[in-house]
Amino acid sequence: MTTTVAATSVLTEIDDTARIATITLNRPEKRNALSLALMTELIEVLREIGARKDVSVVILAGAGPAFSAGHDLAEMTGRSVEDYREIFDRCCDLMEMVQSIPQPVIARVQGIATAAGCQLAATCDLVVAEEGARFGTPGVKIGLFCSTPMVAISRVIGQKRAMQMLLTGVPIDAPTAADWGLVNEVVPVEELEARTRELALQIASASSVVTGIGKEAFYAQISRDQGAAYDYAKTVMTMNALAADAQEGICAFLEKRQPTWSDR
Repeated sequence: MTTTVAATSVLTEIDDTARIATITLNRPEKRNALSLALMTELIEVLREIGARKDVSVVILAGAGPAFSAGHDLAEMTGRSVEDYREIFDRCCDLMEMVQSIPQPVIARVQGIATAAGCQLAATCDLVVAEEGARFGTPGVKIGLFCSTPMVAISRVIGQKRAMQMLLTGVPIDAPTAADWGLVNEVVPVEELEARTRELALQIASASSVVTGIGKEAFYAQISRDQGAAYDYAKTVMTMNALAADAQEGICAFLEKRQPTWSDR
């Protein structure tokens, strides 16, 4: 059974059988620009889904021909410092929410993912893109350096490649994005939806409590030095081993049977 929840800027579909939520940015006429209203709505949708036990994976997509063109520039002229702070605070809150919910989030990218839209894709746990997709940080061309997108992008593709994107504003194509580590897979546009769902189903076949533990641990250890990361990771793995699903999974492997997850 699939249920659809409509809202002004965001559409949410829950596939109860597959345990997959699909969240669609729904401003196709604006290339899904991240207005303050859309970002606020998306944060709340992610927060609600993050609390659900019946959703294992989230697919984040864009309606129409583009994933997201970044911030809504109509909101970026003639504003006060407080207005700009609110916009960028909300943007940062959104990125942190994507990574803080227990469910893995897969960006399904068609068309362009630029500026904060590129940041959003880079922030997601996985990215599947169609062959014609383009990724860019063109802010330098309009006098607004992509400083917040820089945080996410530099962490996934490294300093030199990030600086090339940021300083030139020239977009990269999907195969280059994959080569640089911004994208996991590139597929023909007609296969984009099916391949993203296939990947989501592969993740959903595992225990959601275990993938949640793993996602939280990944982001907690990634910025630590190696010794601190191991200290943290061994504690997580010790507690994970005590979980009911860990015991079930190990026993199922030893007994050569499929595990039955309890999500505990």
